[in-house]
Amino acid sequence: MASLKLHGNAIQSLGTLPAPGSAAPDFNLVKGDLSTATLADYKGKKVVLNIFPSVDTGTCAQSVRQFNKEAAELENTVVLCVSKDLPFAQARFCGAEGIENVEMLSDFRDGNFGKAYQVEFTEGPLVPLHSRAVVVINEDGNVAHAEQVEEIADEPNYKAALEALMDA
Repeated sequence: MASLKLHGNAIQSLGTLPAPGSAAPDFNLVKGDLSTATLADYKGKKVVLNIFPSVDTGTCAQSVRQFNKEAAELENTVVLCVSKDLPFAQARFCGAEGIENVEMLSDFRDGNFGKAYQVEFTEGPLVPLHSRAVVVINEDGNVAHAEQVEEIADEPNYKAALEALMDA
């Protein structure tokens, strides 16, 4: 289990993120049109997984906005924003915010992503949502960077993720 905090209060997630250098776990996530996305769909591209509890919170929404801004300038890179929000809520948010450079994906069906990446909360008020994390995957499908944000209310280290992309 990973020990995290929500506004200073201890909470837990399943475990630790996949280690840099390891193969990124596959996933089945739901797109806005209710079709399925897998890691294999992005083979040959650099992938940023922006993982968070819900797009309807301030910090989560800001991470989507920030990665949307940064993604516009990245070559051969896709940013996947992953939560358990329904695809309809994700689409509503993107439409209202003018978000066009990231893909929103949902783990609402079976939670396989949260389990594979060990980000599902196991205790605390956010069970069974995902903790805040960023995983960068290189073109070969290996993890190049992984950050699980200890205080859920804090934003991820965007700079570290973007630097990892350059080296991936």
